[in-house]
Amino acid sequence: MDKYVCLEHVELALDEIVDETEQYPILDQLNLEKNITCEYCEAPATYLVSSKK
Repeated sequence: MDKYVCLEHVELALDEIVDETEQYPILDQLNLEKNITCEYCEAPATYLVSSKK
């Protein structure tokens, strides 16, 4: 499970991953050159929150 989020929504994504997987999420900072938008708003995504693989 991957969620691309902006700084404003990173806590929400972390909480959702923990609720759904009951595991610690992985937080990675994205390269700003990519044109990926936040899943919760239209701002550029700055983080990838994912579950353990």
